[in-house]
Amino acid sequence: MKKDHMTPGRRALLRGAAVFGLVATAGCAGSEPKAPPGPTASGGSAAGGPPAARALKPSAYRLQPMAGNGPPRAPRALPRVRKAPILRMDGQGRSMFLTFDDGPDPRYTPGILSTLRKYDVRATFFVCGEMAVDNKDLLRQMADDGHLIGNHTWTHPLLPKMSRSAMREEIERTCDVVEEAVGEPPAWFRAPYGAWNRNAFQLGADLGMEPLAWTVDTLDWTEPGADTIIRRVRAGAGPGVVVLSHDAGGDRSQSVAALRTYLPELIDSGYRITVPSRHEM
Repeated sequence: MKKDHMTPGRRALLRGAAVFGLVATAGCAGSEPKAPPGPTASGGSAAGGPPAARALKPSAYRLQPMAGNGPPRAPRALPRVRKAPILRMDGQGRSMFLTFDDGPDPRYTPGILSTLRKYDVRATFFVCGEMAVDNKDLLRQMADDGHLIGNHTWTHPLLPKMSRSAMREEIERTCDVVEEAVGEPPAWFRAPYGAWNRNAFQLGADLGMEPLAWTVDTLDWTEPGADTIIRRVRAGAGPGVVVLSHDAGGDRSQSVAALRTYLPELIDSGYRITVPSRHEM
């Protein structure tokens, strides 16, 4: 059989293609994905080049196993993008859900944790990053006691008034602080003031969080008195009910005092005070 005659030019072309293929393969196998560009510390971009990458890792990192000596954590599936927040849970077994927003605050959060610990129940704390960053010890206490830590943004802004990039900064920074303190990012997100929009739902889902609102608002932030807070919890109690209270953002001594009364009452009435699970939605 007659051999094909390969010209010197063709041989050179094939050698070049092979070398290019090897380089490309090595690059894919040996390099890590780059983090998306972000603003510089001053909020702008470096002159003459692309914006400097922020220290934050890309959103996809939240689905990756954590480094450490133990077994890798299973990737967490992204939730679907909702069009409305969850207002109440399944409530199977007369479950109720206590939530506390805006903390942690070293003046009030320890008192709430102490009462929850006394009755061996779990609650959910939606923390603001600007409070959490200086009170990581309280975050660790929450996690050690089995409470859930949710994301309540960094500075408690009105999200629908923000650009998508600014909103992402608010939410993502708080995710990072929580993960740095307790070893895993939040699985639940609550918009400040209960003000949601499409970007808030989308960004929360992108970061692996479900949006949780509430069924009963104690309005404790208005400081109506402990007795009024107690009456509102009693009146709204029921299976699947999510109760909104606060452990920061003002004088929360009334909220701390009210919990000491209504929590044992709820337990004596047969309610199981617990934390939300995605299986109950």
